[in-house]
Amino acid sequence: MTIHHGTHRSIERPLEHAEMPGAMLTATAARALAVLRISTGLVFIWAFLDKAFGLGYATPAERAWINGGSPTKGFLANVEVGPFQSVAHSIAGTWWANVLFMVGLAAIGVALIAGIGLRLAAASGTLMMALMWLAEFPLARFTAAGDPTGSTNPVVDYHLIYAVVLIALAAAYAGHAWGLGRRWARLPFVQRHRWMM
Repeated sequence: MTIHHGTHRSIERPLEHAEMPGAMLTATAARALAVLRISTGLVFIWAFLDKAFGLGYATPAERAWINGGSPTKGFLANVEVGPFQSVAHSIAGTWWANVLFMVGLAAIGVALIAGIGLRLAAASGTLMMALMWLAEFPLARFTAAGDPTGSTNPVVDYHLIYAVVLIALAAAYAGHAWGLGRRWARLPFVQRHRWMM
């Protein structure tokens, strides 16, 4: 991959053998992807911090994880629609669901902000977003009780957009600009296990 600076100079920075198209990324595009990467990471980190410490936005202090609250119960126990409604209710508030959810939020957020392990972050983040999409099931127009769901788009919602963003960031090596992606990619362990990039 070549990153072009200005109109006359270019600096070769091989990231990994890439086929056309996509063999060139301008410095401006790399920076824009870095901003998108860091911003998306902050979304995940904020969700983790608010649920863990009850910062008073989506989670009041008394329902914080550190105060015995459940990060998954409010969302999963209120699933009112879709084929996975009973599954969501059965795992709402379980210790393992809480731990997996919170570790996932924190790990994905840190990986995105640092620019490391973006492939793993994209895979796990996409799985998390897909499961949350299924729980909200925007395809349904009515809840199990017959009330309108309020779904504004039956297919593409913010969960799927976040998943696409995560995949695009990993595919574009967005951790190399304003991140630790280059250093991470040079580690012998990562070189042997390319899925860790």
